[in-house]
Amino acid sequence: QVQLQESGPGLVKPSQTLSLTCTVSGASITTKYYYWSWIRQPPGKGLEWIGYIGYSGSTYYSPSLKSRTSISRDTSKNQFTLQRSSVTPEDTAVYYCATGSGKANMSYWGEGTLVTVSS
Repeated sequence: QVQLQESGPGLVKPSQTLSLTCTVSGASITTKYYYWSWIRQPPGKGLEWIGYIGYSGSTYYSPSLKSRTSISRDTSKNQFTLQRSSVTPEDTAVYYCATGSGKANMSYWGEGTLVTVSS
């Protein structure tokens, strides 16, 4: 059973960088054909896929969010990280990490963490 847990600050000031970590257990983030995604849900809105880092370390981002977003990993800690720079209040959301076998498969989800962007 793959388990994911998001962690990071719940409050970020505008113009700063949001940084979240997803800690994975039950599988290695280098397991072939698994893709490790970040998704967010702003208050009152639907889910928005942000991007993924693949088992080989390759990354792919949503075109609408690509410009200020970076996903990286630490294989020694079995973690992957989301960074989003120059945040605005529009980046306020519950952020989830998720994974599955295949790029479009997200069978396993973390519980989510609320990040509020406010001064």
